[in-house]
Amino acid sequence: MKTHNRRLDIALALGLAALLLLPWYRIDGGFFAFGWLSAFPEEPAAAPGLLQIASFGKWWLILPALAMMVAAAARLIGDPARRGSFLAWTGAGGIAVLALQGLAIGFSGWNWTISESLFGALADGQPSMGAGAVFAALVFVLLFAFGLAERGVMKGDAFVVSAISMLVFLVAVFVFYPVGSMLVGAFQDFDGSFNPEGFTRNIVDPSIWSLDCVVGGGRCGIAWRTFWLAVMTAGGSTILGLAFALVATRTGFRYKRSLRLLTVLPIITPPFVVGLALTLLFGRSGVITEALSTLIGVEPGRWLYGLTGIWIAQVLSFTPISFLVLIGVVEGVSPSMEEASQTLRADRWRTFWRISLPLMKPGLANAFLIGFIESMADFGNPLVLGGSHGVLSTEIFFAVVGSQNDPSRAAVLALILLCFTLTAFLAQRFWLSGKSFATVTGKGDSGSHAALPRTVSIAVHALVIPWALFTLVVYGMILVGGFVKTWGLDNSLTLTHYIKAFSVEFRDGGIAWTGVAWNSFWTTMEIALISAPLTAAVGLLTAYLIVRQRFAGRELFEFALMMSFAIPGTVIGISYIMAFNLPPLEMTGSALILVACFVFRNMPVGVRGGVAAMSQLDRSLDEASLTLRANSFRTIRKIILPLLRPAITAALVYSFVRAITSISAVIFLVSAEYNMATAYIVGLVENGEYGVAIAYSSMLIVVMISVIAGFQLVVGERRLRRENRVQALARAPAPLPQEKTA
Repeated sequence: MKTHNRRLDIALALGLAALLLLPWYRIDGGFFAFGWLSAFPEEPAAAPGLLQIASFGKWWLILPALAMMVAAAARLIGDPARRGSFLAWTGAGGIAVLALQGLAIGFSGWNWTISESLFGALADGQPSMGAGAVFAALVFVLLFAFGLAERGVMKGDAFVVSAISMLVFLVAVFVFYPVGSMLVGAFQDFDGSFNPEGFTRNIVDPSIWSLDCVVGGGRCGIAWRTFWLAVMTAGGSTILGLAFALVATRTGFRYKRSLRLLTVLPIITPPFVVGLALTLLFGRSGVITEALSTLIGVEPGRWLYGLTGIWIAQVLSFTPISFLVLIGVVEGVSPSMEEASQTLRADRWRTFWRISLPLMKPGLANAFLIGFIESMADFGNPLVLGGSHGVLSTEIFFAVVGSQNDPSRAAVLALILLCFTLTAFLAQRFWLSGKSFATVTGKGDSGSHAALPRTVSIAVHALVIPWALFTLVVYGMILVGGFVKTWGLDNSLTLTHYIKAFSVEFRDGGIAWTGVAWNSFWTTMEIALISAPLTAAVGLLTAYLIVRQRFAGRELFEFALMMSFAIPGTVIGISYIMAFNLPPLEMTGSALILVACFVFRNMPVGVRGGVAAMSQLDRSLDEASLTLRANSFRTIRKIILPLLRPAITAALVYSFVRAITSISAVIFLVSAEYNMATAYIVGLVENGEYGVAIAYSSMLIVVMISVIAGFQLVVGERRLRRENRVQALARAPAPLPQEKTA
């Protein structure tokens, strides 16, 4: 009872602070600049919620303030069940009235005609929600969760209920609300009036659904072209990722550390740079193309510009993601199971095919799903190498910013993309349903991993070594490109590009960052270092809830998280602009919108990696901790997280890298104050400054490698006690002789 009252008192104190001590509306210049303190609380722009009601005529704020006061009255109710119901209804009502008044009232008054008819015209409107309103909304979510916990939901575990409630709330705000705002545009005219003609015209467009490539030898429609490319990319990246994981963990390959670093390189490179490097290698005037033409007379062709070139670039870019997902899964397969198979006279091939590989199914399914979704959402590679073979992501981009200017078509294409993604998601769920893959339990697990069958070892080396050499060649082109005057024309060496981008001077006893790239560089590092830990924390917490908890709507919740990952970054960027450019939440031009975009766009990778790794942890570990009276939070911190270190590292690395290398969503969200590296590099490429663009990209690669190494050092490695029984017996001391007794 004391614990219940203490957490309720803390929540109510935070709610009171939101009404009395924080500006209710958005502050121009930013809340954390603290310039509003000089005007607090007298000025209308900085006044708290209660003063907005009493002095500035914002009578509609009475309802959320009243809901907070009613919640305080729950402190007087002694019966836990009644108090829980009271808190749950009050919290839900507070969230509802906050959302309704925020959506209904804009800058100049009512946004809805029906509201003006019912309540009359308003003399004044309201700006966007600020720190006070946002803080109050979070408090209402906590009150709702505490009420459900006191009602016995999730066995009364307040931490689990609060985590689920908060994640549902955040996903609704940062995924469903912006996507819904964009999809509403499919049925609207330019003036905002309802008009479904654009939707019906685009949904039956033959250029989307044509199957001429199958029946008539022509070109497939955009939808089927994107689908087959995604299947081929997901298959190729999953096979290569598994091969890299097996070589890194199950063979005596001498250069394992270098191999791990090499697999990370493609993911830490802006995607259009990889496409440009492939063009310089295999384009009509590429290095390899010209060499083949000179040596054996092969006529230069345009085979690179189309689905083949996009497929090569995507497999090169997405194989590291598969490797990061699969490395922890391959390491987590129990050696004792493989030893038991060999004890029963199974050879190495049968052991690998019947024991090891089936236990990797969660990782393989997740790697394939992520590769499929990544391919469908990819924007940079198709833009550089697609030529006339457009895919859904690029067509959505051109439908909005091109000459078409057809947001309805963009919304229709986004819906088609979601249908493909949902199909892949459900297929994965069906394949893994009803199966258990737990291999890490609380029991002792000794032994060493079985050696790979000879044929498998030869096959994975035959895949890994050529692909690693190919990756080195591509990155050699990128590295050299920053030191030549004009890439492909004047190859004389120079440092001009690096000096222009990253020059530093000492003035007045201090450092002056005079290079043209420093401003976007520091902004990018700040945003990435803030969003990466948040992405990993939210993703892994969500994975824990999905795998370990059973609650209504769990499957829908999991799909909602994947939906933000499935939608092309172009659509995410546009939907964020449409949703957060006006009240009730105005974030455009700020760092917050970039952080929110990265967290909820990249979180599904942490979720899928965490789900794959957590599927191998037996539930008895959690049950033992809870039996010893540890709560859920302590169980996660002491038991689950140490065993999820590979997944934590993968989530940190991926989210940090994607925050730096993403372009499709970022290009719509950057501003003069917060300009990200990829958007700046695109500007350099558009201006023909290829050398500076490559120099900037090379510097980003070096920085990302350093930060990734730091993440690995901070998180550490998962330590599973696995000792070979023969070696253990050999080291064990001999038993002491026993005296004979009568």
